Amino acid sequence: METMKTMLAAVCLLGLLSCSCSSRIPPHQEVARVARFVANQCDWASMATISTHDPVQGDPFSNSFSISDGPVGDGTGEPYMYLTHMEISVQDLQVNPRASLSMSLAQTDYCRQQGFDPQSPLCAHVILSGSVLEVNGTEAAFAKKALFSRHPEMIDWPSDHNWFFAKFNITKVWVLDYFGGVKTVTPDEYFKATPYKKHHH
Repeated sequence: METMKTMLAAVCLLGLLSCSCSSRIPPHQEVARVARFVANQCDWASMATISTHDPVQGDPFSNSFSISDGPVGDGTGEPYMYLTHMEISVQDLQVNPRASLSMSLAQTDYCRQQGFDPQSPLCAHVILSGSVLEVNGTEAAFAKKALFSRHPEMIDWPSDHNWFFAKFNITKVWVLDYFGGVKTVTPDEYFKATPYKKHHH
């Protein structure tokens, strides 16, 4: 009997944890908020460029990159990256800066906790269309803080690689977070959205 009570208590606790986790994610109808939430929660993204390298020249070429739009819970929505021209995808961007960036809550614990397959629409994922631009001055200083705070290993990366800070300049946002197909959001809608509810005390 005691074992049963313990199991029931554990199930109830898991249920509460599950609910508290999912309550942080904006409702699927609020598409721009969901997109901002995913962008802020993910530490890395898959970036597809148009390859300039033989034997796949002209083909899509996807590669993983560390990203940050700022601290978790307080992001700007602007994905920043720390890049070097020695990197194969960055060489593609020098010829054609257009790319797409994809992120998924499968990269966090959320989908696994909820029992969602990474390909399920319920495991929210976002694809950003746009281009990659180098940033300088105060924006580079912000990018450095945003990236190094979430990826501290970057501080010790080899200085002779001539690293630079870049951002993904968004032209279109694609969101799949529920059944019924992909939804799109304009950059204006995306940047105006607030992914986290403010709590007033």
